[in-house]
Amino acid sequence: MAIAPESLRTAMAMAVRLGAPRSHAFSLLRSPFGIPLRKQPYNRFSPRPRWQKSVHTTPSVRSKPSFALPVVSSVQDAMAKPVTKSAGFDLANEALDFSKRSHECGKLTEKDVGTRVRVCGWVASQRSHGAIAFVNLRDHTGIVQITSDPDNFPEGHEAAEHVRIEYVVAVEGTVRLRPKEVANARMATGSIEIVAESVQVLNKVGLALPFLVTLADDNNEMPSEEVRLRYRHLDLRRTQMNTNLRMRHNIIKLMRRHLEDVHDFIEIETPILTRSTPEGARDYLVPSRVQPGDFYALPQSPQLFKQMLMVSGFNRYYQLARCFRDEDLRADRQPEFTQLDMELSFTPLEDMLELNEGLMRHVFKEIIGVDLPNPFPRLTYAEAMSRFGSDKPDLRYGLELVEVSELFAGSSFAPFSSAVEEGGLVKAISVPGGASKISATRIKKGDVYQQAIKSGSKGLPYLKVLAGGRVFIQSSYSDVFVLNL
Repeated sequence: MAIAPESLRTAMAMAVRLGAPRSHAFSLLRSPFGIPLRKQPYNRFSPRPRWQKSVHTTPSVRSKPSFALPVVSSVQDAMAKPVTKSAGFDLANEALDFSKRSHECGKLTEKDVGTRVRVCGWVASQRSHGAIAFVNLRDHTGIVQITSDPDNFPEGHEAAEHVRIEYVVAVEGTVRLRPKEVANARMATGSIEIVAESVQVLNKVGLALPFLVTLADDNNEMPSEEVRLRYRHLDLRRTQMNTNLRMRHNIIKLMRRHLEDVHDFIEIETPILTRSTPEGARDYLVPSRVQPGDFYALPQSPQLFKQMLMVSGFNRYYQLARCFRDEDLRADRQPEFTQLDMELSFTPLEDMLELNEGLMRHVFKEIIGVDLPNPFPRLTYAEAMSRFGSDKPDLRYGLELVEVSELFAGSSFAPFSSAVEEGGLVKAISVPGGASKISATRIKKGDVYQQAIKSGSKGLPYLKVLAGGRVFIQSSYSDVFVLNL
């Protein structure tokens, strides 16, 4: 940042009048307490003033407090260090001349034809065709094509020819229509281009890129997850990652507005540094500096805090809570994550279900235009276990468990009939068209058969229902049994 020379001279003159050496004038600008500290140096045998304790000053006269005014300190640092050139950026000449962009790349349309614009971003691709250079420039809104004109703007053409992928550049030029035969329908800005009058390189790429940002999205040439995390700044430049984070932001914004404006919730943040409480996983611990030997626990959920809010009279609370759980990683488990946490007082179960279903319908409709059912399909625990054998079933799975106990009651197939007589159940999975595909050999190779053996079963019988109602039972218990339905 820049400060007027008059202000600097005034500050220096005031410092000298107060008794500070002229060489310390700029260092005095680090803090509003700098001048009185040098006027009356700290003595370790005398009590410190209250304001001096509050900024944690040290016994050294020349030491700076633990905070500094950012504007003034930046001026002092700039004067203390020599001005050097960075790759592709002349600090001495270009820094103060840098102008704000007038438009964003992906928001230019045919309405802007004839307009002189300034855009900034990253070089997504660069190619030369004869005497003309083409650059695709990318920012957070999208991509626009930059075209050089060597006859009218030779400087812009020369710069456009030498930029490389992921250079950071600022381009000034005029928007014009592309010829129809070369328009790109796959780009939102495919019908226009910018004729570059000047190309300013703000930052160069000095090392080989671990992967190409544009190709990772366009050709699905994704690097490994390890490489993506190591070069996260490149990974986040990808269109897919940009879209994901913006969708996340929009979802959070919609949830906040829906809960506050429609249902009169209030957002309250709960502590992150807390004590350990019994939860479903282990705690992450943070050592306490002021209490050696003691630790804070990062919350696995705000459960106790939100219950405290309810008994305190806050009727409806919510927050986007950060949760920390030290447990083994799985596809549906993360060491830290964000959850929509809410609590209501004096509310029956039906109201809670309707509120959450309404929230989900609102979010899905606004974000992706999908109308969710009203109400949602609801299953009791007993029904879920009976039909799917799981308390969190995937309703898209069509091979439900079907009870066939009555079919085998009193049959000659002893394993089933005896189970029914002892009060057990016989359940089957219906596989339409499977009679010609399923065999004992194929079943024994599958996970279901192995799981049945681990659970104590001696085998996994299967039935073939043929024409006329005849049922063939093949199992490892004995030979084939034939039943008539």
